[in-house]
Amino acid sequence: MKKISRKIPATMATQHPDHAGRPFWYYQPYIPAIEEARESFLNFADLGISEYKWDWEGKLVDESVLERLIAEQFEFFKKHPLGKEKFLTFRLPNPKVETEFRMSRALMGIASSAGLAKQVGLHSPPLFEVILPMTESAEEMLQIQEAFAEITSLKHPLNRFEKNSLSHVLIIPLFEMVDTIINADKILEKYLKLHRQKFKFNPPYLRPYVARSDPALNSGLIPTVLAIKIALSRFKKFEQRHKIPLFPVIGCGTLPFRGGLNPLAPQRFIKEYPGIRTVTIQSAFRYDFPKPSVIKAVKMLEQQLPKGKAKIMRSDEEQAVIKLIKPFEAAYKNSISGIAPLINRLAGFMPKRRERVQHIGLFGYSRGEGKVKLPRAITFTGALYSLGVPPELIGSGRGLASAKKTGSIHLLEKNYVNLKHDLYFAGKFLYKPGLVNFAKRSQAWKNILKDVTGLEKYLGKPLGPKYANEKKHHLLSAKIHKALSSGKNLTPLIEQAAKLRRSLG
Repeated sequence: MKKISRKIPATMATQHPDHAGRPFWYYQPYIPAIEEARESFLNFADLGISEYKWDWEGKLVDESVLERLIAEQFEFFKKHPLGKEKFLTFRLPNPKVETEFRMSRALMGIASSAGLAKQVGLHSPPLFEVILPMTESAEEMLQIQEAFAEITSLKHPLNRFEKNSLSHVLIIPLFEMVDTIINADKILEKYLKLHRQKFKFNPPYLRPYVARSDPALNSGLIPTVLAIKIALSRFKKFEQRHKIPLFPVIGCGTLPFRGGLNPLAPQRFIKEYPGIRTVTIQSAFRYDFPKPSVIKAVKMLEQQLPKGKAKIMRSDEEQAVIKLIKPFEAAYKNSISGIAPLINRLAGFMPKRRERVQHIGLFGYSRGEGKVKLPRAITFTGALYSLGVPPELIGSGRGLASAKKTGSIHLLEKNYVNLKHDLYFAGKFLYKPGLVNFAKRSQAWKNILKDVTGLEKYLGKPLGPKYANEKKHHLLSAKIHKALSSGKNLTPLIEQAAKLRRSLG
């Protein structure tokens, strides 16, 4: 296996707007785009995070981030160079859903960054990788590299890209659907072939990036976790086959539905996802927990993640897991279709945390799915937790009943190590009286109540609040249910509940 000279970061801070409380460095929970350059520096300097995702997708962005960081924190980046020890990685807008001029501006910023860093005597290039969201084909990945090569080849006296400057950008493909995650290795196979044909060399390494939030939003908790386990196994086989290092990235929030990574128990996450090389450290992780715990957890992740090795599944086990996914996914999708109107209604009351622009947000990005409109994953998760019906529970009880019938429970528990923990954790935020009331009026909610009954049987204990914060959350959910028909502003109640569970969604 070819060794690479660069540092692979274990932790990547992101701008996901999932924090409930106020950041340690700012006076309010809402973070305007103009403050995000300072945020990135403090995440590097104060929290010890290695990488910061600079997000061009679906939000307003400070395009002068590099100049701002260099001008304001020159000594820090002289000592801890961008592109060598600390990393600023652009998530591009996907051309399928956002206008092309945003992509051009992002790529031009990367192209000009090498000359800027050289001019002031810093490590160059400071930026050299990009994240492509919603990756579904090898061609999409290659198109970004071709566009970047064309930009850097432009010849004009006013277009002064230095000789031997950055001319090839590396792509981090972000896979966001259950089926796409399972088949990500096939996309990488084709990409490798096309890359060789176009550029006459192999990429030095690959960082395939699997989402946790969007696949869970579209297919449910358990199908998403199982899909990622298949992907990690296939990535390992791909690496062995092609002798190219793979460093998988996972996007994860603090609640189990969106990843289950929090600073109080990082070891549980490490145990669940061996083979993951980089984890996202989202806003709730950084700002809704005590700062010393955050710093300690970041340090642990930086030390422990490089040691993890993915578990390789036999092909017959892979097929059995794929078969196991289907009933969970079907039960989840059936219920979400029925409860979407209420989720969307509650979404309008979710407090804002970042400067967002539009987002497509369709239930099922892929072409053959239904067109049930849902909000973004954080808002979706927050809305359901506020109602006291955590999305982790939806479809899970019925899926477990199916797995029991087919004798697949052991296979499920083998491949989802924290299954019982995650279901029980979510279940402590259940407001059962509200769910019972909903079930009287709708078959979709009745099926979710059936899930709860099945989960209580599986776990061997009732779901509901156990500790003080969960009991307070239970009371807030009761108030939200009572206020649903009143026309009152629900945002203050939703925000209080989010602070108790230490995450907006």
